[in-house]
Amino acid sequence: MPIKPELPWVEKYRPKKLSEIVGQKEITQRLEAAVKQKNLPNLLFSGPAGVGKTSTAVAISNELYGEGFQRNFLELNASDTRGIEVVRGEIKDFARTLAFDADFKMIFLDEADALTADAQQALRRTMEKYTRTCRFILSCVTPDTKILLPEEIEISFEDFFDYFQEEKLSIISNIDKKNLN
Repeated sequence: MPIKPELPWVEKYRPKKLSEIVGQKEITQRLEAAVKQKNLPNLLFSGPAGVGKTSTAVAISNELYGEGFQRNFLELNASDTRGIEVVRGEIKDFARTLAFDADFKMIFLDEADALTADAQQALRRTMEKYTRTCRFILSCVTPDTKILLPEEIEISFEDFFDYFQEEKLSIISNIDKKNLN
């Protein structure tokens, strides 16, 4: 019998829905309301590593698009691909096409504060131009980042870490009790 590889814990226990996210009650309630209305603005998430920025973006996409969410969701890490070529190429190409069975597509740009200044300007123009077909979720590690965004579409959730710390230990201990037998 072939041995089935185990998923890493981070993937095995990654929240699939916003209601499963731990320690972000106020934020997830606001996001759930926006998802329910299918009226999601562009978002900016900030906080240290491990507080749920990526998990939240993926959960939003799961709820908006269902099982085939990958067709309407593009995830990029800006620290790996930080130049203007990526914005003009991959991001722009994805943003300008219509969504599959949805009102809009979504691009999650992790570590967006690593983008060069030229790339940020190109991203800003892309965000403004394709507001009908695409929404953007940008994440950064520090709340005082120098990300340049259009004021009218910016929403910032800066307290991921504080909310996460409040409930983290009780949830981890529950996972340990349930799943380590």
